[in-house]
Amino acid sequence: MTKRRLTDEQMVTILREADKAPVAEVAKKHRISEQTIYNWRQHFGGLEAADVKRLKQLEQENARVKKMLADRVLELDVMKEIDGKKCMVRPGFASEPCATKQFA
Repeated sequence: MTKRRLTDEQMVTILREADKAPVAEVAKKHRISEQTIYNWRQHFGGLEAADVKRLKQLEQENARVKKMLADRVLELDVMKEIDGKKCMVRPGFASEPCATKQFA
């Protein structure tokens, strides 16, 4: 038997069906195991199909925001590291900024 991939919305629809009919009957109808339905119940709880779409969108947005935050924290750490380093200033050029310093 080949494995087929169901969308989250399809899973929730099957779960709502299983709420109204015996799990064994619904599992047989959709050619999935009863345990699969119980696993989906643990994962999706009482969500509706529209809620699953919204949840997926929020998870994607959350991941994007976390990545942006991590990038900004990294930039800040690099800037602090650069700012904290001592500049090697040539005699007579005490006001020379670190960014323009050249190393041999």
